Amino acid sequence: MSTTAAPASSPEMALLLANIARAQEETGKFAAEQHKLAAEAAKLSAEAANLRVARFVTPTAAVVAALGAITAAAPVLARWLGLS
Repeated sequence: MSTTAAPASSPEMALLLANIARAQEETGKFAAEQHKLAAEAAKLSAEAANLRVARFVTPTAAVVAALGAITAAAPVLARWLGLS
């Protein structure tokens, strides 16, 4: 009694090889798409980090600029208000 399977016929082998080739091609396409999406995710993550920084820095810079403008204009404002 033999434990080895009978060799597959040529049409069956050709079908199996075609299925393997098709599966490998699809796997390659999925891997390329995954790589592309990972790169896009990294890019969007970097943009989001920049926006978080800008969301903090912009209002802070505006407040500092406003305080600087008020400080610079203080002598003029005091004259207009008759305080000096």
